[in-house]
Amino acid sequence: MNYEAVIGLEIHCELKTKTKIFCGCATGFGAEQNTHVCPVCLGLPGVLPTINKRVVEFAIKAGLATNCEINKYSKFDRKNYYYPDLPKNWQTSQYDLPICEHGYVDIDTSTGKHRVRLTRIHMEEDAGKLVHSGTTIKDSISSDVDYNRTGVPLLEIVSEPDMHTAEEARVYMEKIKAIMEYIDVSNCRMEEGNLRADVNVSIRPEGTTELGTRTEMKNINSFKSLEDAINYEIERQTEVLEDGGHIVQETRTYDADRGITLSMRSKENAHDYRYMPEPDLPPIITSDETIEKYRAELPELPDARRARYEKDYGLGDYDAAMITSTRAMAEYYDAVIATGADPKLAANWMMSDLSKKLNEEGITIEKSPVDAQRLGEMIQLIMKDTISGKIAKKVFTEMWTNPDAPEKIVKDKGLVQITDTGAIESAVDAAIAANPKAVAEYQGGKKKAIGALVGQVMKATKGKANPQMVNKMLVEKLK
Repeated sequence: MNYEAVIGLEIHCELKTKTKIFCGCATGFGAEQNTHVCPVCLGLPGVLPTINKRVVEFAIKAGLATNCEINKYSKFDRKNYYYPDLPKNWQTSQYDLPICEHGYVDIDTSTGKHRVRLTRIHMEEDAGKLVHSGTTIKDSISSDVDYNRTGVPLLEIVSEPDMHTAEEARVYMEKIKAIMEYIDVSNCRMEEGNLRADVNVSIRPEGTTELGTRTEMKNINSFKSLEDAINYEIERQTEVLEDGGHIVQETRTYDADRGITLSMRSKENAHDYRYMPEPDLPPIITSDETIEKYRAELPELPDARRARYEKDYGLGDYDAAMITSTRAMAEYYDAVIATGADPKLAANWMMSDLSKKLNEEGITIEKSPVDAQRLGEMIQLIMKDTISGKIAKKVFTEMWTNPDAPEKIVKDKGLVQITDTGAIESAVDAAIAANPKAVAEYQGGKKKAIGALVGQVMKATKGKANPQMVNKMLVEKLK
């Protein structure tokens, strides 16, 4: 029997506020354990929380950017459960009246375009963190609790079970990450836990509509782990059913080192949490004027920017998608264009040489030693025929470690392109005289043979001859 996977994601996105959601403690990452805490976020008796207005603003903007309906009346609830990193024994979250509902995002995958519906976006507080003495809880003799993260504001972005492959889930989460970065509500640093996902997976016979029993994998914080974990879980569930077994509804964890999922505990349902309205926080009332104010503050979002690049600059679908995949990349591209650089040349350089160097160094575009201004200046040198594309590669490599302007590098290194007709003609004549076989093949109809002659001219001029002039002159002389 063939099975179809059904996948839904609950993405937890930490917001980049300066203070926590219900108190004035700092939210900075990496501080000494238990130094960003106070009686409120520690849940001590007698304290009263107050809502951080910035969190509400960010939640509404996230909802607008993902086509959600913004509820003008929403409230907080207590989600009751016990865990060592939850000092109050409940999490202040939202249950039946969340801030945002019924949204969607569109994604592009290898099988085409897909729409993923959003059930809801709600606000909540993050929990603390267990710090084990060993590398894992199993090889630890003790565990400490760091409450610095307790009370850091979160958005939980809950999708409908609209995805059916690991690729779709990965692309969806990448899209959510891009949107959150564009609207500047989160740093989205997955290695710091700013963005992570709980993944629900079930399988069912192809052609049926009834959902199978689902399992949940907690706290996946990399795109590779997300894809690998889903693929493993689909394979595991398929094997269980084919062997005549039954899928158990449970929470599992993904062991990236071993590439497998492991059972943690039985899966909780909403009624297990004994939700109750939060008595210490008033409802959140949002006016139409406030919603429209936040809508007007939204920047150009990835899909709109991608469409503009394709329409205004003639970029291909793939290049436009890659350049708009992060806000930093798109802003870098806009800055290159602002120097007067040709849009298609700019895209080519960003997608090839620049991306290659960034990957080799393991750095993001924000830390590129070649900034947008200098890349734009170098591209203009190509446009003016001061240097050829081949010479530009040498210049770009030099720019990576040399902070000088591209024009100065070209001058200091003697890399100015030869455009003098006489000098090029001498090299062309010499190449024709020294390569009679290539000349005969070209004149005999083998047009590709001209490449060998061009190569000889470029070698003789140390790559400085203008390639277009060389080709044109060879064609004329070999008629």
